[in-house]
Amino acid sequence: MNNTSIPTIFRSRSLFSMLIGGAALLASGTAAFSKTAEEIDAAVNAAEKRFHTQVKGSADLTKKAKGILIMANVKKAGFVVGGEFGRGALRIDGKTVGYYKLAAASVGLQAGAASKDIVIAFMTDEALKGFQASKGWEAGVDGSIAIVKLGAGDSVTTTNTNKPVLGFVFGVKGLMADMSLKGTKFTKFVPKK
Repeated sequence: MNNTSIPTIFRSRSLFSMLIGGAALLASGTAAFSKTAEEIDAAVNAAEKRFHTQVKGSADLTKKAKGILIMANVKKAGFVVGGEFGRGALRIDGKTVGYYKLAAASVGLQAGAASKDIVIAFMTDEALKGFQASKGWEAGVDGSIAIVKLGAGDSVTTTNTNKPVLGFVFGVKGLMADMSLKGTKFTKFVPKK
């Protein structure tokens, strides 16, 4: 193969090595975050507590929702090719009814690792049933998630959350602005014992 058929970006051996490393990270990511049901439930409980502490009005929202998917400590890692991985639970009336894993890939300039919590509230029976019936629910393809963004002092109310599926992405400093979950795939799984 001559150099003219290889894109300029891939001509550097070190860049090629980074891409291969990123692909390996994506391939190994799901195994790295395997957890037991007990560990997932503990992490989900902590994430739900953070959600209620950081987002005003969230306790009332979770009571009104038909179901809440809580993905705790979602990890994002990579350099040029990266990925997000996490485990969580779908809760209906405060009880876990299923465990889900999250996976998303990204390409572009990025470095390091980060952690965040994601809460997805299904506000209608139809939205919840569609999620539960899916073998792999992808945000933006199988359903849209309206990311809730609140200003300082604002709270979650029915007037600013009138969509069937609401998403909250937050870290230690509160809700994260300009986040998108498009392309993120949620798949049901059975945790190890």
